[in-house]
Amino acid sequence: MLTTIAAAQLPVLILLLAAGTVAKIWTAARGAEPGALSKLGPAVLVAERWHKPAMMCCAFGELFLLVGLLATDLPFFRWGTTAFFAVSTYVLWELRRRRPDVGCGCFGEVSATPVGLRSLGRTVVLTAMAAGLLQLPEATGWSILTGITWAHAPAALGGLLVLLALSPEIEEGAARLRYRAPCEQRSLDTATALNRLRASKTWHSHEHLLSSTDPADSWRELCWRFFAYPGRSHTGESVDVVFAIYLSGRHPAVRVALVDIDGRPVKAKPLPDSLPISA
Repeated sequence: MLTTIAAAQLPVLILLLAAGTVAKIWTAARGAEPGALSKLGPAVLVAERWHKPAMMCCAFGELFLLVGLLATDLPFFRWGTTAFFAVSTYVLWELRRRRPDVGCGCFGEVSATPVGLRSLGRTVVLTAMAAGLLQLPEATGWSILTGITWAHAPAALGGLLVLLALSPEIEEGAARLRYRAPCEQRSLDTATALNRLRASKTWHSHEHLLSSTDPADSWRELCWRFFAYPGRSHTGESVDVVFAIYLSGRHPAVRVALVDIDGRPVKAKPLPDSLPISA
């Protein structure tokens, strides 16, 4: 019975380790604004310049344990996973005592809620789940996963529901969806806006007017990001080709204008009313 319950918790642990790894790497690598990591997880216990490396180190540590559990039958990875969650419990306790204003960072920026008893309870439950793996016969995690049957489903579902109940990220995610910030207050990386611009039809239809594909200037006004490029009009006049991209939606609107050196708009060459067709 205990072996069945322990085996049923393996997919839950694998899921949590994978989610934590992906979320931490995404948070650390997405180019968050300065100081954004200073309120997430154990990184706050080190100097500011080490915030991002500390989060990446934690993410790759979880990835190392995840791969080891799946690919090998070495007891080291089962003991290591148990030790990881036990140490995490201690670290979160210290965070709650020393920095009650910061989140655990367990799942990157989603875990920004200050550490409470629920977060601590979750790591205690995960520690117990990981300790249960020590009771399993020596076999790779993958072979154990493939041997799981419907008889393991109640124990796996029960463990997952307990973790969900102890996860403040659920309420945090629901709140973000319910009270989404207005467009003008949302952050969007300049590189992302530029990639969306270059994928648009407006860009491709005016690219031949540009003297350079590197923007000479860029700025934001409310929900619009502007990119100005040096270029020439259809008559050969030196102009600035200014693109404006809307910062919301999967297929954002893109506008373009030609401006001369005095800041006056230049009319674009009109499209022909009809095209000659060869017989």
